[in-house]
Amino acid sequence: MSAQDGTAVSPARPLAVAVGAALVALVPAAVVTGAVDPLALADPGPVVRWGVPVVDAVAILASVTVVGLLGLAAFVVPERRSTDRRRAAARAAGAVALVWVGAAALQLVLTFADLAGVPPTAPGFLDQLLAFTWELDVTRVLLVSLLLALVTAVAAQLVATRAAMAWTCVAALVGIVVQSLTGHAAGSASHEDAVNGLAVHLLGVVVWVGGLSALVVLRPRLGKDLGVSVARFSSLALWAFVAVALSGTLQAVIRIGTPAGLATPYGAVVLLKVSALVALGALGWRQRRGIVGRLTADPSDGRAFARLAVLEVALMGAATGLSAVLARSVPPVPDALPDPSRVLELTGFPDPGPITAGDWFTAWRLDWLFIGIAVLAVGLYVAGVRRLRGRGDAWPVLRTVLWVLGWALFVWATCGAPGIWGRVMFSAHMVMHMAVAMIVPLLLVPAAPVTLALRALPSRPDRTWGPREVLLEVVHSRAMRGLSNPVVAAALFFFSLAAFYYTGLFELALTTHTGHLLMMAHFFLTGYLFVWVMIGVDPGVRRWPPLALLVILFATVSFHAFFGVALTESRSLLAPEFFRVLDLSWLTDPLADQHTAGEIAWGIGEAPTLTLAVVVAAQWYRRDRSEAARRDRKADRDGNAELEAYNARLARLKEEAERLER
Repeated sequence: MSAQDGTAVSPARPLAVAVGAALVALVPAAVVTGAVDPLALADPGPVVRWGVPVVDAVAILASVTVVGLLGLAAFVVPERRSTDRRRAAARAAGAVALVWVGAAALQLVLTFADLAGVPPTAPGFLDQLLAFTWELDVTRVLLVSLLLALVTAVAAQLVATRAAMAWTCVAALVGIVVQSLTGHAAGSASHEDAVNGLAVHLLGVVVWVGGLSALVVLRPRLGKDLGVSVARFSSLALWAFVAVALSGTLQAVIRIGTPAGLATPYGAVVLLKVSALVALGALGWRQRRGIVGRLTADPSDGRAFARLAVLEVALMGAATGLSAVLARSVPPVPDALPDPSRVLELTGFPDPGPITAGDWFTAWRLDWLFIGIAVLAVGLYVAGVRRLRGRGDAWPVLRTVLWVLGWALFVWATCGAPGIWGRVMFSAHMVMHMAVAMIVPLLLVPAAPVTLALRALPSRPDRTWGPREVLLEVVHSRAMRGLSNPVVAAALFFFSLAAFYYTGLFELALTTHTGHLLMMAHFFLTGYLFVWVMIGVDPGVRRWPPLALLVILFATVSFHAFFGVALTESRSLLAPEFFRVLDLSWLTDPLADQHTAGEIAWGIGEAPTLTLAVVVAAQWYRRDRSEAARRDRKADRDGNAELEAYNARLARLKEEAERLER
């Protein structure tokens, strides 16, 4: 074990610095904004009013440090034969996770007291807490976060492999991001944009704050690997900075509205957060341009990095404290619109009115999450193609065109007419479903993104998981081998479709943002998986014989056609509580619209299936031609030895038969 590896790892100092800075920023900001002022009715007391933002700040800082330690251990920090950095990082994460558990428990108790308007010491408080925690949206989310923090604290003490650390990191990350469903984001008039923006903001904060805090914690053990670790984190931090800046801007626009909102106490705190962000960006740029290069040349010179990193951690802690204050402050733009309509109350959007033929091409309601995913996917793909061509490798132009068209169609399906009217009309919803689950994958899969990534991404020789290594682990994992079985993929594609529409999941997706996002992810992933196992050229799928694929394909399309016919001839309305309460004046017969949805499911599903069948047959033909050409080349090389051996075997069999007859 190296000297550096024997150095103790303690997360106490960076966490204390961050929490201290958070409190220094939080206290005056809370006073100025009135976030902790006594309430006129049902005041829970000063302990609760001050405790909520303080505990919120401690919980987020502890949780991001946990994710940072686990993430660096699995994906960033090199491991050598003489070191045991991963296990040390995981144990440090387990220690910080205990702080997270305690803060999350207090968060749950104090938030419930704040909602109930009574102090935790009030008679019967515990009984109310146990009875209503799962019933209230806010406390239910906090309970889920608490449970995931507890799971993380236990798992971090037990994990020993990269995969286990990576999954523990994911669990902790979910425990943080799920909190985007609480606070102003959950009750905003721009609900979906606010929730999406806060989720992206939290992701950026986790990577940035957590990663930097983890580097400070692990620095004594890194030794000569400090330079490469900081360089790798610097690239992640740049992405995180962009995510935090863009999502923060979106949040500010939603909360403040006009520039006049900046003159309010809420706006003043936002400006302070912006100042902290600018300062952090400047420090990060200095780190990236100067210190990273020096560390790479001389890894022993880590003091300059440590000083700058601690300053950054303090600024990040201050920004976290300001965020905790903003979560309890009244923004210039009200969280909810007065007197919402029935449609707005159920879907989060106003009544779009009857759809016209032109609306299918001109109507747009931009969803920044889906647009951001599409732009990121296209940008990374084009960057990969440029990297290949920069080193002299070719990449088919048609694949790039298909990739761009696929994501353009995805944006139209989610942000165009299908996404707008799909919230209130079954028929438009089915257009969105068919586009995302069947047509988009038909364009994306032939673009071979996995092959491009494996060729463009650099490999790591130091026992860490970079993007390329993670991709290889995923496509060659046991889970993927099971999912890529054509029978399993077909069953997921069809039976989950039926289960979705004939259970309460359909109504959940229509009425909740979380349900809608999970629905879209499910449609896209199951559709992509099904097309991938049928015609995919990327590695990771065990190819079945084309004849077997055609049998599975036509069986699946038969079930799909049956589903469409069942909808067309149905006599009962699916998601009746939603459509009947919606009661649109311009859609007088929801059941007839459901019949139209069945016709769309039946009709649109035929063309992609036929295309899949043609591609499978074409691949079968090309494979046979390639095999025949290979055999011809082999025959030319060895003088047709295989045929000669076969003929000789037949001759021997004939001679043996004649001998037996005699």
